[in-house]
Amino acid sequence: MNNLLVAQSGGPTAAINATVAGVVSLAQSSEKVDHVYGAVNGIEGVLAEKFLNLGDALGSSSLISLLMQTPAAALGSCRFKLKDQQKDASQFEKIIEIFRRHEIKYFIYIGGNDSMDTVDKLSAYCAEKGIHDIFIIGAPKTIDNDLVGTDHCPGFGSAAKYIAATFAELERYCHVYTTKAVTIV
Repeated sequence: MNNLLVAQSGGPTAAINATVAGVVSLAQSSEKVDHVYGAVNGIEGVLAEKFLNLGDALGSSSLISLLMQTPAAALGSCRFKLKDQQKDASQFEKIIEIFRRHEIKYFIYIGGNDSMDTVDKLSAYCAEKGIHDIFIIGAPKTIDNDLVGTDHCPGFGSAAKYIAATFAELERYCHVYTTKAVTIV
């Protein structure tokens, strides 16, 4: 089996679910992926083996389309940092054991800086241990747009759009009254 596991972490944005929807949609159309799972609450969900079968849950294109337009983090999130594997490799060993038990070949982690740190640490662990049959992939989404080597993160655009829409609405709202007011955003 060649299963794919996707997880989210960090702050929820409008873009993070769209990324999950894209992952599920493409994985379902790929001959290289047998099943698509989602980890509930990020890497914490991986460690607790809290998995959902996303192929079953999002089997139709209409549900995937709806997920693309849904804000927040449908799979839940976390702010959990893996330990330094040089000091304690037990979390890494457990994750690989879980991946093997569930026949996870592809792990896609969506998030910001801390999530990409998890991807980096897990990738480094796999490389050091000669694990070449599990692929660890990071999908950036941060609203800060501050990931090294990334031109634009999807979360940045969604945050900028939200701020622009908020100000546009407030500007219209402030003009409906004859009495001028100071508005603090």
